Amino acid sequence: MNKILYYIVYSWMYLHALLPLKALYILSDILYFWVYKVGSYRLQVVRENLKNSFPDKTKDELRKIEKEFYHHFCDYFVETIKLLHITDEEMQRRMQFENIDLVKDQMKDGNSALMFLGHYCNWEWIPSITLHFKGKDSDKILGEIYKPLKNKAMDDIFRKIRSRFGSLGIAKHETLRVIVKLRKEKKQTLIGFMADQTPSVVNIHYWSPFLNQDTPVFTGVERIAKQTGFSVIYLDMEKTGRGYYKATARLITDKPAEEPEYSITETYIRAMEKTIMRNPAYWLWTHKRWKRTREEVEQAQKAHRK
Repeated sequence: MNKILYYIVYSWMYLHALLPLKALYILSDILYFWVYKVGSYRLQVVRENLKNSFPDKTKDELRKIEKEFYHHFCDYFVETIKLLHITDEEMQRRMQFENIDLVKDQMKDGNSALMFLGHYCNWEWIPSITLHFKGKDSDKILGEIYKPLKNKAMDDIFRKIRSRFGSLGIAKHETLRVIVKLRKEKKQTLIGFMADQTPSVVNIHYWSPFLNQDTPVFTGVERIAKQTGFSVIYLDMEKTGRGYYKATARLITDKPAEEPEYSITETYIRAMEKTIMRNPAYWLWTHKRWKRTREEVEQAQKAHRK
């Protein structure tokens, strides 16, 4: 059944990917009507998140962000499909990277780097950064951490999409093992982490005010950086037009072992917050980011230790 589902869904997506983005944006506008106006997909979650994140905004201001978010969310969907059939040249024209030399500088002389990412703009296009590592840089290994989907057919499809530009997909539960293996093999690597979502209960070690709410924060990137000595970079994304993005690499630290505890994580949280505040509509508001309180987490962790 998984194979049948895979071929049905993949064929449908590939046929749509043959269309130019202008045509796909017409599909996106139709999807917007059904997803937002008719289906109200996770609308209450989005409204609650926006209301709590921006307590000073009026109802009209929040509705404006809400509508812009759903328009962008549908664009994200068709843009992701387009990855199945898009040329390298068009991808480079639409997804621009600034400060690539900074990234390459952190990967000289056998060094490697970890990159903080967020569910902002179109994160599925970020693996196209591999197009900027050609020639003498082609031996670098560029990878991203992903959470496997429960449905095997859909997981296979999205792994295929995300590896379109030759990046290495690393399942979340294999992160440390793979990074340690690559380090032992003296491979120069750049690994991206989507670090703006809720950590599992057992992995919540740090809380920080984020978008006006007490928020559990993922600290795995900082821990790995301190263990390996890898530089840490933040990728700041902007939407410059429909189907056009710019991502700017910013160095957080090239000496992680010397940083105070949680300072790397805190720097990322503040940077991610600044990115979102610049244009809130492009963040993934459908996620239940604040579903746990400190008290609930502490109780769950106590139960887990028993």
